[in-house]
Amino acid sequence: MFKEKRKNKIRIGIDARMYGPIGKGLGRYIQEVVDNVLKIDRENEYVIFLSKDNFDEFEFNSKRVEKVLADARWYTLKEQVVMPYLICKNKLNLMHFPHFNVPVFTPGRFVVTIHDLILTKFPTTRASTLGPILYKIKNIFYKIVIYLAVKRAKKVIAVSNFTKNDIVEKFKINPKKIVVTYEGVSNLAKGRDSLFVSKLDDRETLLSYNINKRFLLYVGNAYPHKNLDFLIDVFKDIHKKYPEIDLVLVGKEDYFYSRLKNKIVNNKEIKKIGLDKSVIFPGYVPDEKLEIMYQKALAYIFPSLYEGFGLPPLEAMAKGCPVLSSDQSSMPEILGDAAIYFNPYRREDLIEKLDKIINNKNIR
Repeated sequence: MFKEKRKNKIRIGIDARMYGPIGKGLGRYIQEVVDNVLKIDRENEYVIFLSKDNFDEFEFNSKRVEKVLADARWYTLKEQVVMPYLICKNKLNLMHFPHFNVPVFTPGRFVVTIHDLILTKFPTTRASTLGPILYKIKNIFYKIVIYLAVKRAKKVIAVSNFTKNDIVEKFKINPKKIVVTYEGVSNLAKGRDSLFVSKLDDRETLLSYNINKRFLLYVGNAYPHKNLDFLIDVFKDIHKKYPEIDLVLVGKEDYFYSRLKNKIVNNKEIKKIGLDKSVIFPGYVPDEKLEIMYQKALAYIFPSLYEGFGLPPLEAMAKGCPVLSSDQSSMPEILGDAAIYFNPYRREDLIEKLDKIINNKNIR
């Protein structure tokens, strides 16, 4: 009976090259999936493909789990060759790609997770550091890769019904092929009673990031569809009315955040009213310190124009922070009736909602 059980054991591969902080939000998603699937499934064998940047970071002490170095950066021609070779070499029964970048010639059976179709919704060179011609080539290749991924996959995992409907509408595949699996707040965010947070002084933590007033909070990246230009434009009016309130934009320094900061620094109107000193860019903030920001913020604001899921506002809620969210895409599905919604194309709507939440403790 034992031998029979071993015969039925399958060998599963997971593309974890973005595992951990190097993959930002997607990296956290992959880390949670990999860590918890390995804890839950005690029967099957797993091959975890990692990059040289996170190979040493991943540890799981089990004979059922094997680490393999996949030295090919995502979204490159190299991964189109290296990943299929490694899948063949490791004799897998099933492969899971937790992102759309499935190599065109991937052998065997695979499952793919699609988080959103952002590049088909907002195909703009503002969302890339590439020039117009290279960006157009990249966008065409993206569409081919994702089309083949969803068509060839045995199952497609979507992170919301909104994303599922997007996939069905765009690629005309059978809805029964798609399984909706919501994301969740990770164990890295333990809430108000976190042991790490209890050891930190709230005031000292905030002052270390130059936050010494009441503040509104955004956490996430600064890609164009996140609509932060709109948020800063609205904050001009809020700042005139409530000069004692700052806007804190948390996110790792990159090309998009640098571009946003430069726009503020070089804007004469913004400098004239002192707004440049009231918009604070702390950069990357560790989870235990970020939790203090969530707890002390007047509200978390999420002005995004498009999200396949939208995890940050859910994390804010888990830490007791009131949320004002865009009413677009998946947000009403994910946040339900626990957020105040606004139209991200109407500045007057957000100003009105901010007025309410700033002045009404009961609403917060």
